[in-house]
Amino acid sequence: MSTIVNLDDSVPNVNYRQVGKPLPRTDAAGKVFGKTPYAGDYQMPGMLHMRVVRADIASAELTHLDVEKARALAGVVEIITAADLPDRMAATDIPGQTGQKRMDTDQQVLVRKRVKYFGEPIALIAAETPDIANRAAELVAFTLKPIPGVYDPIEAMKPGAPIVQGKDNVVATHKIKKGDAAAGLAAADIVIENTYKTPFQEHAFLEPEVGLAWIDENEVINIRVCTQVIEHFRAIADAVGVPHNKVRIRGALVGGGFGGKEDVTVEIYLALMAKRTLRPVRLEYTREDSLVGHGKRHPFTLTYKTGLTKDGKICGLDVQIIADSGAYVFLSPYVLLYGAVNAPGPYKVENLNVFAQAVATNNMFTSAFRGFGGMQSCAAYEQQMDECAKALGMDRIEFRRLNYLNTGDEISTGFVPPSAIWTEKCVDLAWKNLGGELALKKDGPIKIGRGVAAYQQSYGRLTFLHDTSEAWVGVEIDGTVIVRSGVTDIGAGQVSALGQIAVEILGVSLEDVIIYNSDSAVTPLAGTTTATRALYMTGNATKMAAEAVRKRLVARAAKSFGVEPDVVDLGGSRAFVIDNPETSMEFIDLVKLCASDGIHRSELVNFKAPFSDYLDPETGQGQAHPDYVYGAHAIEVSVDTDTGEVRVLRSVAVHDIGQCINRAAVEGQIEGGTQNGQGFALSEEMLYEEGKLVTPSFSEYLMPTSMDMPRVEISLLESRSGLGPFGAKGIGEPAISPVAPAIANAIADAIGVRVFEMPITPERVVNALKGAVGQM
Repeated sequence: MSTIVNLDDSVPNVNYRQVGKPLPRTDAAGKVFGKTPYAGDYQMPGMLHMRVVRADIASAELTHLDVEKARALAGVVEIITAADLPDRMAATDIPGQTGQKRMDTDQQVLVRKRVKYFGEPIALIAAETPDIANRAAELVAFTLKPIPGVYDPIEAMKPGAPIVQGKDNVVATHKIKKGDAAAGLAAADIVIENTYKTPFQEHAFLEPEVGLAWIDENEVINIRVCTQVIEHFRAIADAVGVPHNKVRIRGALVGGGFGGKEDVTVEIYLALMAKRTLRPVRLEYTREDSLVGHGKRHPFTLTYKTGLTKDGKICGLDVQIIADSGAYVFLSPYVLLYGAVNAPGPYKVENLNVFAQAVATNNMFTSAFRGFGGMQSCAAYEQQMDECAKALGMDRIEFRRLNYLNTGDEISTGFVPPSAIWTEKCVDLAWKNLGGELALKKDGPIKIGRGVAAYQQSYGRLTFLHDTSEAWVGVEIDGTVIVRSGVTDIGAGQVSALGQIAVEILGVSLEDVIIYNSDSAVTPLAGTTTATRALYMTGNATKMAAEAVRKRLVARAAKSFGVEPDVVDLGGSRAFVIDNPETSMEFIDLVKLCASDGIHRSELVNFKAPFSDYLDPETGQGQAHPDYVYGAHAIEVSVDTDTGEVRVLRSVAVHDIGQCINRAAVEGQIEGGTQNGQGFALSEEMLYEEGKLVTPSFSEYLMPTSMDMPRVEISLLESRSGLGPFGAKGIGEPAISPVAPAIANAIADAIGVRVFEMPITPERVVNALKGAVGQM
């Protein structure tokens, strides 16, 4: 259970009736009792089963493809290859519903000639049963002629390197320049330079990619699918060659997304096969398929050169970032930009230079993942802050305190966040909550260490994408409330939060609301469930729509009471006069009065985020995001110096969430983000050899289990300064960002030497200790 702490008397306490309470989510009962249908649970009579045939090397030319033996197998209905398709491409960069032009980053739907990564799809098979589809896949004969590939982004930038994308494999470059970094470094009393590496990471959602497609009586391609973006119907229609209104995405509750279901996955394949066969078709990835079928977290190499005065002020900072885009571009330009903007972290740096590049290789393509570039930068800047403090002989908390951004300060792009910056409050409380006594004391090879990390993380999409979100709220004449929104729920309670917001405004309870969501044909389009934007964008749209309905209801109640509307409130499923609660009526009676008088009882609202131009291409100055979240995580670890094994003993999270909407949901996001970040720090490692994944299942890819996780101790701060409904910020992505560097800092504290590459495996710990001994 978390605690909500008020550390600022200037922030008034607000007694909401529904908001901020740990109410059971609207999706809770169905999930608990196993009644919730996920995309994989949907079936139709006469449906076909699909299988994707994939390339088994990473860089090659497809010189021969023969599907005739597979086609001749009894029960095989259709096989599609690139030869059966027009020369259309699959969009890899979907800004959403804004109409903004996409970047030129598209990929082939099926391999036509060139294979660029291990697992790239070559053919699609549809058969009467899954077993027949699997046997047919084994009968597909193809020859791949190896082509020299490149698997290191630094090597990929060298002259003469094999070309994967563009002219030089550099698919994106971002610069941030503020003040004079060179002069700041030259004037420094001490300069600390280190290079940090972060790895590929697998989303590892519980539910692999799955969908069901069919053609209806209007010749519309319907796709029931697990996705974070129902607006993909446009890209699917373009790839298949039909008008946008001939594709309908019907999202289901998603069994985990984390960014891995932000891109198109199975949808185009399903649409192609349904259109070709005119029968329902189902495609479900195996876990092995999933591991090569969607983009991973971008590995970053980050070099920090920090200039310091002897009294502990940062006087200059130069950051060089190289990100591995993999074989296709997808969202690399955006991920890189997030990393660049957040490169200094929540610290005041007047003299700054950031140069960031994303580079194509023949590795698995990389794309969105919780934290979206900002997390990788946090992994570096928070370790660098500890290294700077160590070099100065200063306490690491005090060193940070000297350099924090404060409310009203400019960040790296010259933008002043409109909300509170409570980094110092969060760090101090996290460190305090870790306590004075160590959780474990042992002699011998077991060493104990503590670490802390702060962060800056955006919520809401890039402002130059001109983001919008729609929501509809209405009241039926029996007093029940309806919310309609295209938002997808990826397990964090995005849908339930909209209901909680609506009933807070309308004065009823969560049991009185029904939310219809995730249907591209019949729910207002809400944009992507990405970028920690769903609560901010669709939550605001829902609040505004509910307020419009409330205003009409209150006006009608005031007329009946013979008072002015501003003295009428809605609460407890009643309308009443605030200073005379006995003057009241049931909510249902008020709604009936409105219906009888022809008063409109619903509203559709389009909420717009702040719009801006692109950042200055040479300086990176301008507004990149609507606002930012700040917080901290503190960790205590034990390290066995003989084996290198690390155990996390204590895990303490403190975040300023602006305003909590559903406390239980917030706790769940922080606990899940902590687990995800701990795996990133210690054990989750995707190993590739010449682009081929050699950790193709969860028996090799090691995630923390419940046995590896301590209880996450959570404190929530509420500055009520955010841009979301009721002053909320976001927590979906911020929860993960500081965990890994806090663990890294705790390990360095324990063993006296830093491991500069994640995950910090036992082998790397032992090697670092050996290196330290060798330098003595």
